[in-house]
Amino acid sequence: MEDSGGSLPKPVAVLVCISMTLLYVAILYVPTLVLRLPPPSSYKVLMIRRFICAAVSAIVSVVFCAFILPTRIRKASSLLGVYGIRMDHIWQAVVFPLLLTSLMYTGSLVLKTLLVAKKWKENTSRGHGPLFDSIKTILREFPCRMLSAASNVSFWRTFVVAPLTEELVFRACMIPLLLCGGFNVYAAIFLSPIFFSLAHLNHTMEICSHYNYSLLKASMIIGHKLGYTLVFGSYASFLFIRTGHLVSPLAAHIFCNYMGLPVIFVQSKVARHNCYQSLNTLKMNYVIG
Repeated sequence: MEDSGGSLPKPVAVLVCISMTLLYVAILYVPTLVLRLPPPSSYKVLMIRRFICAAVSAIVSVVFCAFILPTRIRKASSLLGVYGIRMDHIWQAVVFPLLLTSLMYTGSLVLKTLLVAKKWKENTSRGHGPLFDSIKTILREFPCRMLSAASNVSFWRTFVVAPLTEELVFRACMIPLLLCGGFNVYAAIFLSPIFFSLAHLNHTMEICSHYNYSLLKASMIIGHKLGYTLVFGSYASFLFIRTGHLVSPLAAHIFCNYMGLPVIFVQSKVARHNCYQSLNTLKMNYVIG
């Protein structure tokens, strides 16, 4: 994906990006403030409402961008390609970014591997059967776990709706707009995450009200998360531009949501799981990550 040479005025591109950011956040409050629906009776109802709102926001952004992008792009044989929705080289677009992303979690992944090996050794020493039996048990339980996840709104929020809608709006829509607005690749990589981070500011008041935190404490928590979203947004934008595939930042987004915030080293985890024999190895891998 390359710079299109300024087919749109820069102010227009930035204004549209700001509008999409505001839409993505504001629409979450439409059911209560505009439609005057009663407050959600449960967390599940709240999440379903937000899923619908986020989906509407993403669809509106995609359709609007299709009209505002230059004519030669609108009339392309595959508009989906502009948004990075392609099938060519798809496995490379998934595997290589995931491998690159996993480097940030080297320490955590090594620790998880050591814990699995430790648990397997304990089961074997207790006569619980060889590794093959453990694998059979995992495969037998897999369908039940998937059904449980499918009925869990937090699972859908973390691994499906949020990554998909955010990548559609903040990568698939905004980056082509910024490139067509005459911004170079590096500017697009760093501008898009700013909008991405600002879209998370609404969590400040939600944390204040839900957890009864002071504004200062909530701001510190959100500030930490905003810093992470800024870094991740830059990385996701780089993946999108470098591969031309939406699935690349999407896969990285889902993986990072699963792993959580990267950490340098957590001594308490080593103590809790009694992994002192591999302490030096873990330290090295946490530093590398």
